[in-house]
Amino acid sequence: MPNSSFPILVVDDDPQIADILSRAAQTSFPEASFIQVQSFEAAKTYINDLEGRGPKIVLLDIDLQDKVDGLDFLALLRAHPKGRLLPVVMLSASKTLKLVEQAYAFGASSFTVKPFSYPEWKTYLINLRNYWFETVTLLDVRYRNDS
Repeated sequence: MPNSSFPILVVDDDPQIADILSRAAQTSFPEASFIQVQSFEAAKTYINDLEGRGPKIVLLDIDLQDKVDGLDFLALLRAHPKGRLLPVVMLSASKTLKLVEQAYAFGASSFTVKPFSYPEWKTYLINLRNYWFETVTLLDVRYRNDS
């Protein structure tokens, strides 16, 4: 059986997402815990300051409503010595071919359309759990802050 703790970094500017995910996960993905950051700068700081066990995957909103977007954070993550090992699941309200191509070109592990309703989030988390928790083998990435 996989490790029962499954931390997920959520990079999304919507302050309600972590609450929605936590509530939906109670029955759909009980092993999951969510760490939310709401901007590029907060996500960058989180990764750079992280010590110990990090997240297993990253859910990354492509549109952060910021000067920089999710693709910019994805590029930063892929250049990070430990962050480059993390699977990144892109979230977007749109699945235009251009966005999908950009996400994969920047190193996304998958591209998904962001659910809008609570039942859709529950289904999304069931699918996320089935694949990322039950099916694939992930690294247990450990971080060390050398500053």
